[in-house]
Amino acid sequence: MLQHRTVGDLMTRSVVRVQRGTLFTEIVHVLQEHDITAVPVVDAEDRPVGVVSEADLLAKASRRPDPHDGPGARANAPGAGNGTGAKHEATTAEGLMTSPAVCARPDWSVVEAARTMEEHRVKRLPVVDDTGRLVGLVSRGDLLRVFLRTDRAIREEIIEDVLVRTLRQPPSAVGVEVNHGQVRLSGSVRRASLVPVLVQLCQSVDGVVSVDHQLAAETDDTGDEPSGS
Repeated sequence: MLQHRTVGDLMTRSVVRVQRGTLFTEIVHVLQEHDITAVPVVDAEDRPVGVVSEADLLAKASRRPDPHDGPGARANAPGAGNGTGAKHEATTAEGLMTSPAVCARPDWSVVEAARTMEEHRVKRLPVVDDTGRLVGLVSRGDLLRVFLRTDRAIREEIIEDVLVRTLRQPPSAVGVEVNHGQVRLSGSVRRASLVPVLVQLCQSVDGVVSVDHQLAAETDDTGDEPSGS
């Protein structure tokens, strides 16, 4: 069974957080002090209820009067009167935050976390335990760390874990080349049905960017007609 790094392996465990009642200026200080761009908002039980980001704070700042605007400019500004006034008038984390908080679990794979970020268009996910309490924070940068693996480490995992342990293939039968995370497979496997399985398993190895192959099979067990017939 292949072992993959999980959200729990990659997340930041020491998480800065704020309470519902934390004031606007206090949130700005927290972001500046810790050099971060967003912070989870938690309830009294340390369960995430939302996230306040620089974008949320700037959205409020954008509604402030501009000294260069003429009288009544705010009333005619884009977004004025569109129902977003409550958030722009908020002064605490509870009113400023984006909610509900989209959270991850420590046992999630990198793929699952990345898909959740993409689906919800967020840059980070609070990580919660079985009780819903905050235990970490995972960002896009954290997930990308799997691609810092060396080519040698990737090649060894493909040979030892994918070919030998999982597929029971002799390592000498398949050539494995890895260059900047791009895998190239050559040689042959026992059965044609193993080719897509091998490719998929290689694609799932942490750090792999792409997989190309020129693989032959000793036996065609797929039921396909031979090419050129």
